[in-house]
Amino acid sequence: MKLVHIADTHLGLSAFSRLDPESGMNLREKQIYDNFLTAIDQIICEKPDVLVHAGDLFDTVKPKTRAFKTVLDALTRLKDAGIALVVVTGNHSMVKTRYTTSPLVLLTYYPAEIHAAYQFKYEKVEIGDTVFHLIPNMLRVEDYRTAYDQVELDKCKNNVLVTHGLATTIKDKRLATVAEHELDSTILSADFDYIALGHYHNQVQIAENAWYSGSTEYLTYGEIRDIKGGLVINPGKHTVDHLDLPHTPMYDCGTIACAGRHVTEITEEIIKRIEKKCPEKFSLVQITLDRISREHDKGIDMRVLAPIREQLLDLKIRVVAAGEESPVSINQDVRAIDYLAEFGTFVEKQQLSTKQKEFVARTGKTVLAEVMEQHREEPE
Repeated sequence: MKLVHIADTHLGLSAFSRLDPESGMNLREKQIYDNFLTAIDQIICEKPDVLVHAGDLFDTVKPKTRAFKTVLDALTRLKDAGIALVVVTGNHSMVKTRYTTSPLVLLTYYPAEIHAAYQFKYEKVEIGDTVFHLIPNMLRVEDYRTAYDQVELDKCKNNVLVTHGLATTIKDKRLATVAEHELDSTILSADFDYIALGHYHNQVQIAENAWYSGSTEYLTYGEIRDIKGGLVINPGKHTVDHLDLPHTPMYDCGTIACAGRHVTEITEEIIKRIEKKCPEKFSLVQITLDRISREHDKGIDMRVLAPIREQLLDLKIRVVAAGEESPVSINQDVRAIDYLAEFGTFVEKQQLSTKQKEFVARTGKTVLAEVMEQHREEPE
């Protein structure tokens, strides 16, 4: 049995105020659709028996029409190649109650071999010499244990666990997103031949038999140093190999020391670094300006940067002001802001007691998470 493991494709995600001139669609959204279908073609060339998707196929619980169409196009290609799809829901595409219809339900009506776990319960699927034990993103963290206790390993076949959540071994990497649950380390048992994980966007091995494939795209600038792509697995031989997949590149153009330099010189250095570092059009670029002072007046003249910005999907300029330690982004797309993290930073700076800070942070983040989830479920 040969598998390809991917996760966190977040189809339907849109960001940055830039439109595709031909379709009128948000350019970032279109990039993700196009890259996903190209990735499916590349996966087919690997000739796996099964494509495993470990959650967050869609970016929202109510996917856009184009997102559904893209997945149906992918299913057609997989069907023609004789490749089955095994998929679980992630926290982004998880419905909030057991009585709401999951978007994955519609995919199961398509005449392709697709096995989708979305009903907040453990499900088992046998394909060839492998048993897939599926645990979707759950409503409550304790539900994972209830589901896991139903697992019965097949001693005559390979056993692969597919689930979505944050392993306790990397809980310091919390993404602070809605319904982000920690996975008890005992669930990630060494008795499985392979454990396919989703949710954490960096490709990383967390146990001898357990891997996060990572997201296929750079979804925030916080992922700029992450490994993107998929994994090729032979569970019988216990081999795991990285698989490069198409994605929009994200570049870090480093830090420019601004002390003692004229703003014109700084602007020229920004342009020089971008032209040297970023050969692809419509890339994502980050650059840091260190020790910006009052001598720089109002800062960088964005009109001068306009021609180079026109060649990029987005340019994130982080500024570290003189006397400060933490960088602050300027001209940041509001949809790319981590509001939960921003709120936590805001509370930490307030003159409150430790107990008060803990209460305000906990309560505020709960309210923010609920608002973000409601916004995520709004129709297109």
